[in-house]
Amino acid sequence: MERGRANRAATIQQTGLDLPAFRDRVRSIKETAAQDPSIADAFAEAVRANGGRVFFAATARDGVRYVLDICRANGAEFLVKSKSLTSEEIEMNQGLAAEGIRAIETDLGELLCQVAGEKPSHLVFPAIHMTSDRIARMLTQAYGEAIAPEPSSILSAVRARLRPQFLAATVGVTGANIGIAETGSIVVETNEGNGRLVTSVPRVHIALIGLEKIVRRWEDAADLVRGHAISATGQRMTVYVSLISQRQSVAGDPMGREFHVIILDNGRTRMRADPVFREALNCIRCGACMNVCPTYGVTGGHVFGHIYPGPIGIPWTANVHGLEDAGFAHLCVSCGLCHEICPVDIDIPWMIAKVKEQDVDAHGQPIAERFFMASEAFAKIASLTAPFANGFLSHPAVRVAMEKTLGVDRRRTLPSFAGRTLRQRLRLRTPGSGHLGRVAFFPDLYAEYNNPNLGLKAIEILERLGYSVRVPDVQWSGMPYVSYGRLEKASKLAARNLRVLGRLVEEGYAIVSTEPTAVYMLRKVYPKLVVGDLAEKVAARSHGLFEFIEPRLSALQATPAREIDGFVGFHIPCHDRALSSGIPAMHFLERAGYRVRPVETGTCCGIAGTFGMKEGWLGYELSMAVGEKLFEQFRASGCELIATESSVCSLQLRDGLSREILHPLDMIHFDSSRPSSS
Repeated sequence: MERGRANRAATIQQTGLDLPAFRDRVRSIKETAAQDPSIADAFAEAVRANGGRVFFAATARDGVRYVLDICRANGAEFLVKSKSLTSEEIEMNQGLAAEGIRAIETDLGELLCQVAGEKPSHLVFPAIHMTSDRIARMLTQAYGEAIAPEPSSILSAVRARLRPQFLAATVGVTGANIGIAETGSIVVETNEGNGRLVTSVPRVHIALIGLEKIVRRWEDAADLVRGHAISATGQRMTVYVSLISQRQSVAGDPMGREFHVIILDNGRTRMRADPVFREALNCIRCGACMNVCPTYGVTGGHVFGHIYPGPIGIPWTANVHGLEDAGFAHLCVSCGLCHEICPVDIDIPWMIAKVKEQDVDAHGQPIAERFFMASEAFAKIASLTAPFANGFLSHPAVRVAMEKTLGVDRRRTLPSFAGRTLRQRLRLRTPGSGHLGRVAFFPDLYAEYNNPNLGLKAIEILERLGYSVRVPDVQWSGMPYVSYGRLEKASKLAARNLRVLGRLVEEGYAIVSTEPTAVYMLRKVYPKLVVGDLAEKVAARSHGLFEFIEPRLSALQATPAREIDGFVGFHIPCHDRALSSGIPAMHFLERAGYRVRPVETGTCCGIAGTFGMKEGWLGYELSMAVGEKLFEQFRASGCELIATESSVCSLQLRDGLSREILHPLDMIHFDSSRPSSS
């Protein structure tokens, strides 16, 4: 999966692809394909004109029954099958087996899963969870011959078994990556030659395609072919791209050759009508969201999935197989990375939040999630009673009690609370007179209740640069409401904060925060929670502190607060990847004289806000398993200091590395004079 991410990035760079423009183009193609039912009708008409037969399957059962009828009509006791996620969706193999017909998988990964009696664990790499040793043992037992745990031996054994079956099969079944209405053609993309054998050797070819995969023109298909390969495996093009329009007769075949296309609905029309879940139909099945998902990367698709695994599998499962099969939604930690990597710009996190909301409505909310959604009220009380609260909350017996009653893991370090909040401290401070502009500082919980000094440092920098600063009467940003499926509460909170911030934006204020998650909420999530111009205007004026001040860094006379010979290892928080990727914060440290290097896995540190504070495997243990790769990289990096902008990432890194973790603002000193207004 790491290699898949790296290959994707390298291919984009090598080809000079304008990624934002390409995403917009592919998204437009998919939106048109998914939302216009006339395209499927035109495709069906063109297939029939080419001599093919078309069946519209309203349900999974209808699709399986049609394949069964064709097999019976042709006296087929078995069929050969190329990789098809859509056939997995309708559980075709199982349906045929119940009627005495074997479906023989010919894609290597699918074949291995079939031999093991397991579901595929990844959209693109079905057997990614298997080792070569396990595969060799499994095939040795299944084939009754010794097979060495080497790829060449495994491939030779499988080829020898499959070749006679290709030649003997009457019926071959494939999926179709794309259908083209213009000519009634299908596109089948594979990295193995089995796909061409399945489509060309058997007398009958059945192609199974979801109605959302049918596009109007060949030009549309060309963009999708490119997008599939780059996003799925980092290739410029898939090894085999088969374009099939007709099945021509072959010499000596008195019965003629048949071409059948099954166009599957199975909930897609219902999804098309849903304003939230219709976006899932834009998926091109590339698997990029799985390659970046932190919890999927640890658990795999057999835990993080039903039939469709990974992040995009959550809305697909809920809508195609039902909410009961989509319980793995709670493995999503709301890091947002699946949206950032998606080649079609699908807002997967928002759809997952909706599925979580439905699940919570149906099954209730764990007490730990209810506790963390009350974080602001808890922070107010703890701050009022600090330092007593800090001592109380750090006592081992109290932590055991909190774990048993509230579901807060005793092993997780909790942030301490300040006796005087940021707002209380500002009352005793003379504000700077701004001449460059006005800033509304959004403290969120951490800078307000846990570390007001951080907020004061941010405000001092802004004032040194010539801005007047105020802390508006806002509440916290409310990310746990979204993470835990309470979107109604999130919407009410967002509406209240937007009323306050909207008035300030109208007065010319910019909104600035030191917490990446708060900026992410203002920019990315609030416009979903409260649709309209107000949220969009606030989003456009919201910035991370370092992003906001970067154009004027030269005016800051800053020096390092720590004298080091080595370099600073910098961790980029998940939510900042959607904003600035940590670049302005690293520039800030470099301007002060530090050498800075990002140390990262390309995915989440693991804590994901309050997720990693919850007790047990669906919390602390999983978060630390996700973080272990990052911890290893920091240990091996040789960095002298570690810095990050995120308050919760600091907790995770501190617990995982037993080292001091610094905020960039804690790493600089200023001279006593303020910069000029120039």
